[in-house]
Amino acid sequence: MPNLQEQFGQIDIYLFDQLLKGRITPGMRVLDAGCGSGRNLIYFLREHYEVFAVDSDPSAIQYTRQLAASLAPSLPASNFRVEAIEEMTFSNAFADVVLSSAVLHFAQSDKHFEAMLRGTWRVLKPGGLLFCRLASTIGMENQVHQIAGRRFLLPDGSERYLVDEPLLLRLTKELRGQLADPLKTTIVQNQRCMTTWIVRKD
Repeated sequence: MPNLQEQFGQIDIYLFDQLLKGRITPGMRVLDAGCGSGRNLIYFLREHYEVFAVDSDPSAIQYTRQLAASLAPSLPASNFRVEAIEEMTFSNAFADVVLSSAVLHFAQSDKHFEAMLRGTWRVLKPGGLLFCRLASTIGMENQVHQIAGRRFLLPDGSERYLVDEPLLLRLTKELRGQLADPLKTTIVQNQRCMTTWIVRKD
């Protein structure tokens, strides 16, 4: 019997919350759009979900393929692709759940952000769940410094594309989605704030 660390790895705590709420269940097709090292996929691989992932970094996909090979050897390597999320080769309405964890805040402009978001939303099935975590100004409005547009310098020294509550609510409406949970923001003391945006596709 694997311990908690082995079973869940470094899963995002708010993604774990979605599991506890029964919104992501075995048999669902999960697509991680911007998977990095695959830290949010360990549980899904162990529990034999249909898992797919993309990342623009070839080394990240290589690592995720190795992780999948060790935990779910029946999954083909082609499930894990080196692609930008705005140009994913998966079909429309492909996945029951799309994960976007610490990805969208790397957008370079409004146009880039919209392309990334639309690409992510496109592959989600009607009735499916978008789990998104991204940097925001919420709760730290006076500690970030605007560079240009929605690009800001954060107290931790990083530059990010930052959203706020009005933008996320407007985007939810424009996408014809419904918030599955209220927006939740974690403020990391004098560093950054991360907002959880969970949307059900109508």
